[in-house]
Amino acid sequence: MNEEALTKEILETVVQQEQTEETVEGEVLDEAAEKIAKLEQQAAENFDKYQRSLAEFDNFRKRTSKEKATMYDDGVRDTIEKLLMVVDNLERAVAVQESKVEENDGFFKGVQMTLKQFQEVLHGLGVEEIKALGEQFDPNFHAAVAHEDDKNYGENEIILEMLKGYKYKDKVIRHSMVKVAN
Repeated sequence: MNEEALTKEILETVVQQEQTEETVEGEVLDEAAEKIAKLEQQAAENFDKYQRSLAEFDNFRKRTSKEKATMYDDGVRDTIEKLLMVVDNLERAVAVQESKVEENDGFFKGVQMTLKQFQEVLHGLGVEEIKALGEQFDPNFHAAVAHEDDKNYGENEIILEMLKGYKYKDKVIRHSMVKVAN
């Protein structure tokens, strides 16, 4: 073999090796690009799952907070409803005895103070009396238990409150029982 043929053969071998290296590098790069694409897709899916989980947890937290507040308000309303019977009885006792009691009657003053304290506690909890006497009848706040035709009063005017009504946080606990004119 002569030098020229040997050089040619060496060049061909070098070119083949370079082509083989380029092919191998290309295959390695293609595999790496595929792996990167798969990992990016998996990362995007995981990030989406993470965001959904965060949103779901936030909604759960808000919902349980609302339920907790609702349960508290329902418990307060139920308790107040039961206490209103005691307040009604104290008011009746005070109304009946006011004209008959001497000024120095300590027992009666104690009953009055107890009634006042009950009313202050209810007010402090956010309980409000529903206005009735002289107001227009509103079925959202009043329950008509009697009716009277009387030209001295306006149409659907409340002329007598038989039992006070109360509301707590804009929800009626007990409707006012009233007598309505015309």
